[in-house]
Amino acid sequence: MSAKTLQLDDALHDYLLSVSVHESAPFRELREETAKMEYANMQTSPEQGQFMRLLAELVGAKRTIEVGTFTGYSAMCVASVLPDVGELVACDISEEWVDIGRKYWEQAGVADKIDVRIAPALETLDGLIEDGQGGSFDFAYIDADKENYIAYYERCLELVRVGGLIGVDNTLWGGSVIDASDQEESTVAIREFNAHVADDERVTVSLVPIGDGLTLARKR
Repeated sequence: MSAKTLQLDDALHDYLLSVSVHESAPFRELREETAKMEYANMQTSPEQGQFMRLLAELVGAKRTIEVGTFTGYSAMCVASVLPDVGELVACDISEEWVDIGRKYWEQAGVADKIDVRIAPALETLDGLIEDGQGGSFDFAYIDADKENYIAYYERCLELVRVGGLIGVDNTLWGGSVIDASDQEESTVAIREFNAHVADDERVTVSLVPIGDGLTLARKR
C-alpha cells in the first residue's frame, strides 16, 4: 500500500512497459511513425492504450465513440477488443491525420470496426443523438480541443448507456491545472471540466494519474 501515487522515472516506466504492455507490430509501428510528427505529443501512450483496452473489455463494449482520433492509435487499441460486429465511431476534423493510421488498422484487422466521421465532433455527436442512438454506446473516449470538453462530455453522457463508461484525457494537463497564474484558454477549460464532473451526481468518477491524467466517469 502507499499513501500517494508513485512517481515514475524513465527506468521504472520502461519496466512498467515490459511487464504490462502487449503490443503487436502494427501498434508499435503506428506509434513510431506518429512520434516523428510535429504534433507527436498528442499521441496516446502505450500503457494508456493498454489500459483503455482493458476498460473496454470490462464494460463488455460493442459500440464505442472516440472524440479526437489523431492518427488512430487509441482507436486501434479499443477496436482490437471489440467483437467482430463491434463499432467505433471515430470523430476527427483531419482526414490527413486519420489516413496515417488506416494501413495499420488494416494490418491489425480492425479497420472494418472503425467508422471515421470527418466533421466537427459536436455535429457528429448531435447527429447520433438526433438519430435516436442515445443510450446505445458502451464506452466513449474524449481527447480533443479542451474548450469543448464539457460539451463533448454532455453529448457522450447522453449517448452512453447506464453502466457505460466515459474516459476523458489530459485532465491533469501537465500539472498546469493547479497553477493559478496559468490562465491559458485550454487550461481554464480543463479546470472547468474537472469541476463540472466532480459535482456530477449522474456519474461515478475517478481521475486516474496515467499519462496526462485520465478521468473515468461511469454513468449511473
